Amino acid sequence: MYIRAASNISPQNTFGNQPFLSELVEYTGDKLSCIEPDYKALIDPKLIRRMSRIIKMGVACGMDCLQQAGIDLPDAIITGTAYGCLEDTNTFLSKMVQQNEEALAPTAFIQSTHNTISAQIALLLQCHSYNNTFVNGGASFENALLDAMMLLREGGARNILVGGIDEITINSHAILKRMGLYRRQSISPFELLNFPDKGTMAGEGAAFFLLSNQPSDNAWAKIDGVSGFYKPRNTAEIQQQISNFLSSQSISIDDIDLVLTGKNGDTKNDSVYQQMQHAVFIETPVIGYKHLCGEYPTSSAFALWLAANILKTGGVPAALEQAGTPVKKILIYNHYQNTHHSLILLSAC
Repeated sequence: MYIRAASNISPQNTFGNQPFLSELVEYTGDKLSCIEPDYKALIDPKLIRRMSRIIKMGVACGMDCLQQAGIDLPDAIITGTAYGCLEDTNTFLSKMVQQNEEALAPTAFIQSTHNTISAQIALLLQCHSYNNTFVNGGASFENALLDAMMLLREGGARNILVGGIDEITINSHAILKRMGLYRRQSISPFELLNFPDKGTMAGEGAAFFLLSNQPSDNAWAKIDGVSGFYKPRNTAEIQQQISNFLSSQSISIDDIDLVLTGKNGDTKNDSVYQQMQHAVFIETPVIGYKHLCGEYPTSSAFALWLAANILKTGGVPAALEQAGTPVKKILIYNHYQNTHHSLILLSAC
């Protein structure tokens, strides 16, 4: 399937008509928060005040993606999110406690469901077609992609809007930090991958793609395949899964120009990538992406936007290490807490 357009709200300047990662934004602390645009250009101001932050990010990103593609009404809307609308959930539950479960306003509850973003986009477009949201932890976005791929192959749709969204809230950050997911000491994201330690940096983002089964002159890239596996027993099984995936695409690792991995600076997390780099990606350039967006369950959506941009522009931006290298085929390999592993293969059009 082909990527006709893509839009991305992230901790970097990635939304709208921005140069492709010409200058990276540096942070301090243990989290990377999104740089939010002026939503009034994309959403009715009367609706904006009723939307929480993640809904505004998702809706604006989805609408921008459709505008880029010149599509008024997609044939399907599919999203993936691990945590959904956390801030609305927290608001609703807090009011339940404060008001002793009486006379609760329904807005926060209505907007707290995981499918709120895809539903809001459909409401704004008056799109009554297929609308689905996957909530599968670190595999949420990949499952949305697989669903889109099956729908396109079955002929059930020609243009599908697919997105991956997750947010950081004060409470979620505090809970995950208590569980040891994030660094105790402040660090720059530019040093995150070079100085591995226990924990990483929190991240968030919203990325949407307009996918089609028809090639076009302005397509960004082609997604050749998507695959995932769950809780591999050892590195040998991971190696076998990668080999099986490449074989299913009738290619070898020598055909890959660049591997994007989900290295996040956490020693335990990155050991998997280190082993694969020494066993599988020996001669292939490998770069990470989570120092740009932070760690979150649907960060592979950011990776897909990054890979599609590299293929569209023909090279890796100078802000990354592999600047200027001609790239025609990219493999994204990511895992979330060594539980959900995913492989996405892209080719230049």
